[in-house]
Amino acid sequence: MKGKFKAIVIGASAGALDALSSILPQLPAEFPLPIMVVVHLPPDKESILAQLLSKKCKLQVKEAEDKEKIKPGTIYVAPPDYHMLIENDKHISLSSEEPVLFSRPSIDVLFETASDVYEDSLIGVVLTGGNNDGTNGLKTIISLGGTAIVQQPDSAYATAMPEAAIKACPEAHILSLEQIVIFLKKAAL
Repeated sequence: MKGKFKAIVIGASAGALDALSSILPQLPAEFPLPIMVVVHLPPDKESILAQLLSKKCKLQVKEAEDKEKIKPGTIYVAPPDYHMLIENDKHISLSSEEPVLFSRPSIDVLFETASDVYEDSLIGVVLTGGNNDGTNGLKTIISLGGTAIVQQPDSAYATAMPEAAIKACPEAHILSLEQIVIFLKKAAL
């Protein structure tokens, strides 16, 4: 597994801040992989998610910018009302195309575009949430040889998203938040 993984994508909705706050601050300052995060946010308000996480994390946390080059050891949070896509040259692209499953940013859009770029070196993580966004993206990650992780539904604030992902992706690792931290730390070695 050493050196296999090159990037992590995480999707969450209802209960996201608590779940992300249980995972991301546990990652060490020298964590080498970039992490791209989509959380369903209200489109009409400025997000303070990156600021909140930045105060807790050892890694740099920032709201993603259009055409930004992806750097190791950085957490990129999708801004409200924009899809976050990963381009072939490992740059972030922001799009205001139509919502997917009523969501913009969409977890599926991030997961699908990241899997096209990173293929079998990508880890996709579906956390708490109240719809099934992320399920199709997780299926794409698996189909291209990547690794899928789903939060144990019984530990999720909202169970619909992890349950949908597990049903569609039975090969996914179903882990508690603590186990996800351990998995990601080992994956980064």
